[in-house]
Amino acid sequence: MENMKQLQEERAQLFKDVYDGKIPKRVPMEISITWDAAIEYAGLDLKEAQYNPEMFPIFFDKVAKDFQTDKSPIAPTLRPPAFYNILGSVGIVMSNTGSMQHPEVHSLEVDEYDEFIEDPYKCMVETCLPRIYKALDASPGEAALALAKAFKAKNDYDAIAGKIAVETCEKYGYPMFPRGGFTEAPMDFIADFLRSFTGAVMDMRRNKEKLLGAIEAITPHMKKIGIAPTSSRYARTFIPLHMAPFMREKQFAEFWWPSFKELMDHLRDNDAGVRIFVEGDWMDKIDYLATLDNRVEMQFEFGDPKLAKEKVGKDHIISGFFPITMLQTNTKQECVDKARELIDTLAPGGGYIFNTDKSLYSLEGPIAENLQAVLEVVRTEAVY
Repeated sequence: MENMKQLQEERAQLFKDVYDGKIPKRVPMEISITWDAAIEYAGLDLKEAQYNPEMFPIFFDKVAKDFQTDKSPIAPTLRPPAFYNILGSVGIVMSNTGSMQHPEVHSLEVDEYDEFIEDPYKCMVETCLPRIYKALDASPGEAALALAKAFKAKNDYDAIAGKIAVETCEKYGYPMFPRGGFTEAPMDFIADFLRSFTGAVMDMRRNKEKLLGAIEAITPHMKKIGIAPTSSRYARTFIPLHMAPFMREKQFAEFWWPSFKELMDHLRDNDAGVRIFVEGDWMDKIDYLATLDNRVEMQFEFGDPKLAKEKVGKDHIISGFFPITMLQTNTKQECVDKARELIDTLAPGGGYIFNTDKSLYSLEGPIAENLQAVLEVVRTEAVY
């Protein structure tokens, strides 16, 4: 146990050095293996295991033992099925295979923009949530009971999973950083569940002023939820970036960027470190990211690692870029060579955390073996 405590401290220091702008002893590694992938990798039934806490230790232990990184390799689940089932969710649903998915839905109609702009919280509670969660489209008493049951299930679920996560981290020497906040770019929030991606795209042309008004109205809420009691440069606020890669720069500069920059400035002013998942290819907009401060951790999905290093590598932290598709389709040697290429490009000068370009939703076929080989190369060769 003492050796595991020391290992936890050594691994934690790698990340602290990167967050503090120092060059660590070696490049820290983190990956995000979803519950879907972990459960099936452990040979369990996906539907059953998500509902059965007695199975949690089995897949937690299997993945934590087989994929030695510098943080726990299992991603916390944000979508416990019991919570969404009790609420009658149509925005997050379980597929036939057991995966929790987010269909294209909307809960705000065009003629309700004024109502939303006047009081976003009231509109979401009274109008939008009952459309997304059918159990809330009931009498006040019935809705309150459904909400209480759902959160009781979620809290129980989180408590059990959290306890197992702590025990697993202690067993295998993974550091435990406090969880920071979670928020969204204001326009992404509008597009996710309120107007839908399709609706938001149409509104940029047909309802421009209403959309801009809604973005402005929801921005204070996005600021509020982005700050957690534990927020710091180590407990980072996570923000997935959704719509920007699908927008022309003129639209992006008008609808997306200003409110996001306002949000980022607010997090900076409140001493909250930030980690953004740069979904899609941002290379045509990377100069915007370069204007941010506060040493943002940027996990890139697609794009040019050399350009990213040039544009944001001096002031920010780069991760991602390793394509998970290679783990499925390429040889072990090709995967290892890709990891070395990224290390050579992104590690010089520090500010680099090795990570895949997105979460792993499967470990089937050659994926697991190739991933283990990649992690071993990073561990042994990415030394400063």
